[in-house]
Amino acid sequence: MALIRTIQIDPATRLGVWKIGEEEGFFRERVNIDPGVHHPHKRLQHFAGRYLLVELFPDLPVHEIRVLDSRKPYIPGNPYYFSISHCGDFAAAIVSTREHVGIDIENVQPKIGRVAHKFLAEREQQFISGIRKLEHQTVCWSAKEAVYKWYGLGGLDFKANMQLQAFPLQQTGMLVCDFLKEDRMACLNMQYIIDNNLCLAWTAGENKQQNEP
Repeated sequence: MALIRTIQIDPATRLGVWKIGEEEGFFRERVNIDPGVHHPHKRLQHFAGRYLLVELFPDLPVHEIRVLDSRKPYIPGNPYYFSISHCGDFAAAIVSTREHVGIDIENVQPKIGRVAHKFLAEREQQFISGIRKLEHQTVCWSAKEAVYKWYGLGGLDFKANMQLQAFPLQQTGMLVCDFLKEDRMACLNMQYIIDNNLCLAWTAGENKQQNEP
């Protein structure tokens, strides 16, 4: 299909969402890589995500991407920080030359509500909207997934290590996540969008002012 949304977050950071309607060959013409993925749709998602990186930053060398044991993709010795997410026929990506980033795209679906108790602490459950409960839970899940990708090293407890400050649910909004881990403490500014049963959440890095003594 096409690039359906782009957001210039700051001079060094940009994100985009792509609606996948093309065949694999379309992406291979510009992103000539061997993804090592056998499932046809997952391989198509993989190509679309890499293609989107180049749409956002044309000089980004996708052929140099490597993957950590934690499954975080990175480019050794390169000034690009990026994160990719897939959901059905959508690919989302965020790229920055400034600092680590994270993004997640999700469908608003009942299974998220069924497992909400596993990723929301009791304090977080108390601020969930009673009217739009599932959408609010999905934003929280998507935000924590984005933070998980921002951190990139795995081994996180979604309740203990990622704590969301209370926020009202809107179609487009902002929230704050306190990242609490022995090797890293941070206050992350986050944003989200809910559009046509799809939730997009991302972080472009730390709130430096709140972290200053």
